[in-house]
Amino acid sequence: MFDNDEILENITVNEEIAKKLFEIEVSILSIGNFKDLFEKLLLLIEEKFGIPHVWISIISENDISHLIEALKSSQFLKERLNIVERTVFLNLVKDEKTPMLVNAYLRPFYRLLPKNEKYFAKSLAIVPLVLDGELIGSLNLGDFSGFRFQPNMDTFFLSQLAVKISVCLSNVTAREKLKYLTTRDALTGLFNRREMENILEREFSRATRYGTPLSLLFIDCDDFKMVNDSYGHSCGDALLQYIADKMMGMIRRDDIAFRLADDEFVIILPNQTSKEAMKVSERLRSFFQKNPMKFNDTIIPISFSWGIASSEDPEVMSPVALLNKADKHLYEAKKQKKA
Repeated sequence: MFDNDEILENITVNEEIAKKLFEIEVSILSIGNFKDLFEKLLLLIEEKFGIPHVWISIISENDISHLIEALKSSQFLKERLNIVERTVFLNLVKDEKTPMLVNAYLRPFYRLLPKNEKYFAKSLAIVPLVLDGELIGSLNLGDFSGFRFQPNMDTFFLSQLAVKISVCLSNVTAREKLKYLTTRDALTGLFNRREMENILEREFSRATRYGTPLSLLFIDCDDFKMVNDSYGHSCGDALLQYIADKMMGMIRRDDIAFRLADDEFVIILPNQTSKEAMKVSERLRSFFQKNPMKFNDTIIPISFSWGIASSEDPEVMSPVALLNKADKHLYEAKKQKKA
């Protein structure tokens, strides 16, 4: 039997844990992106529960590349992230839904540790992360004491934490999908015109503020209507997807590509002069000339016209002027080809 003092002490401890979990839930529930969600979550767990090691393991085979990229974009999370193979993860975590407590034979669980990190933990709590019903990884807690997480302990509160995180992950995923749909072109996955206007405004302001060049490359596919008329719209769609995919693989990380309309593309080139933009266009032209698209048994040649404008041009005083200038040069290039 438990005496009254012990019962009251357990109630007090549980109330304190519940209060801290509620504070964590309130803090993370309204966060709208993965990076901020996990940064806040890890910091709050460390702070409120005094746990020295808190990190995340993500199963590599899940279709959550967007989540992994978001986590890797944060230096804080990058140091607390481990990508692990599904078979390795499931061999360690037998039950996909229940938190796991370990304080003996910890060596196999070192495979969950972030790369190049050595945590001197003597007990672990492994909390499953579930997104839309699918196990995607775990939130891991490590303590210097072997008594902090013991296999015979109740995992009710850790299970509650797992549920709260799962709800937050679903909320963020829904917001990210909505954001994606409103900013992306459905066919190619490139940013759409509306997002181009926002980003161009931002990049032009940055270039003006820091006195750095900003160039814009306006691209139009030659004879695209003929491709649609000759081979069908499915071929035309495949061609646009092919161009977008190869284009993304050839530009710098800082460059931003957009599908403007139909067969028109724009690439914003921060910190690049008009001469450098010309080199980009020539590189693209040369690649597509040498690498036509194969559609079924047909080779579809690819050529395009382009126009370039730069903030170096004294006539370019605004983002709209930059776009219009490139559009004008594109029109002149197409007119020359037809002459």
